[in-house]
Amino acid sequence: MRRIAAHYLIRRGEITARPVITLDDEGCITSIDEWERLDTLAQTEFYAGALCAGFVNAHSHIELSYLRGAIERGSGFAGFARQIGAVRGNFTPEEREQALRTADAVMWAQGVDAVADIANGATSMPMKAQSPIRYTTFGEVFGLNSTTEPMLRLQAEWPEVILTPHSTYSLQEQTFRQTVEAAGEADAPLSIHFMESEAEAALYRGEGSLQAWYERMGWQCDFLHYGSPARRLAASLDRSTRLMLVHGCCIDEEDLSILENHFQHPVAWVLCPQSNDYISGLTPPVELLRRHNALICLGTDSLASNTNLSMLEEVKRIEGVPVAERMEWATLGGARALGMDDELGSVEVGKRPGLVLIEGFTSQGLAADATARRIV
Repeated sequence: MRRIAAHYLIRRGEITARPVITLDDEGCITSIDEWERLDTLAQTEFYAGALCAGFVNAHSHIELSYLRGAIERGSGFAGFARQIGAVRGNFTPEEREQALRTADAVMWAQGVDAVADIANGATSMPMKAQSPIRYTTFGEVFGLNSTTEPMLRLQAEWPEVILTPHSTYSLQEQTFRQTVEAAGEADAPLSIHFMESEAEAALYRGEGSLQAWYERMGWQCDFLHYGSPARRLAASLDRSTRLMLVHGCCIDEEDLSILENHFQHPVAWVLCPQSNDYISGLTPPVELLRRHNALICLGTDSLASNTNLSMLEEVKRIEGVPVAERMEWATLGGARALGMDDELGSVEVGKRPGLVLIEGFTSQGLAADATARRIV
């Protein structure tokens, strides 16, 4: 049993003072109390700062960790994709494996309890099987000329893998629908890159950088009749689908209306502000989503488009929103999206959410140099 006290507790969008949290030997919370005098608390650990539940990283590509620093910042959406293709063969299997294990260890130490991770192959799977972090792995079907076969083979080897479409602009009609059908059998959410740039919507109008790239390559799309990425999702996915849409930098009111009116479950909007800034300088539409009371989560994306995998740094990057609300996005939001909120995401009696200490948190809020480290 452990008793842990701190100056503050951040949970469910609120900040309370002087918490004392008792956990059993399995890390399950058995009580949440308030201390009056620290000198009367026997066998209690005290930490200066704020406690919160373990983070849920709602979007990562941990297999790309070896690309840290290899992609030029500010290269834009199309330039980023081209650079990955150009440099990804420059690293040895040993370098890739070491980068994977380092990234996993750092995330755990910084308080990440669960990750929604994208995989394009099996390289990260053995590491995930040994990690204390709970990974939900989405086997991403990607490419206009692709089929579901490679990801189905990955799933045959690693049955926990969930097939998901990469995006609404990178899969032809048959492959998109086959991927969705395979995912539906797992009764799991889909994790789809969505409106990361304006080029995605422009493609459906026959315009923009994606259209120009596809035309240069001699590729033609058989899905543009839907008229927009949002309309393609609404027309292609069952109303009961649970959906995690990643990035969303260029969505508008019409997109939100289409999706809200179609899906029975709240769409989970996964924001990756550091990655968006690294690639294109875009920012997520935070206020638009807040006006719609959307389910918001945070993710780090990969080290190909980020300098770190710190969830606290993602929280810091978003401005103009109360810190407790942002912290909820980084914890409970992701847990809800992944269907793990019965155990993770908030400090509650009966849950095993892990405990993270935010150092640099005071009554004035979150300091620019605040850090996060695992306590439980």
